[in-house]
Amino acid sequence: MPFSELFDNEFKERNRGHFSAIVRVAFADGKINEEEQTFLDKIASTLQISEEEYNEILKDPWKHPINPPYLYTQRLERLYDLARMVHVDHHLGDQQEVMLGRMGLALGFTPGNVNYIVRKALSLVDKKVDLDTFLFEMENMNK
Repeated sequence: MPFSELFDNEFKERNRGHFSAIVRVAFADGKINEEEQTFLDKIASTLQISEEEYNEILKDPWKHPINPPYLYTQRLERLYDLARMVHVDHHLGDQQEVMLGRMGLALGFTPGNVNYIVRKALSLVDKKVDLDTFLFEMENMNK
């Protein structure tokens, strides 16, 4: 197998893991509504998830591991996607916020600060900030 193919497979596996994490959050309230479905469709396209992979992940989102990115900025980008998924419902069920905290831990945020990070992320998403603003505010929230 060529080296470039190895890199491509690792990239695809990370995207599948990220997409499955988003699907888990969507399923936290027991169902996927129309707005969540639209968001999932958009994210699947962005992450280059094939239709076959999409259906497989919807059937069993716990099959794929969450592979936390190495860079902090990439972790924040994934948190942004997850927080937006939680926000799509326009109400935060306890289960969704708990699930987002778990996903934050899986992304590599520490147990000591994950709740603070999740609350900050949700407050920014509630304000409908774009990704650049989200990254800036999250990276500078303690300054």
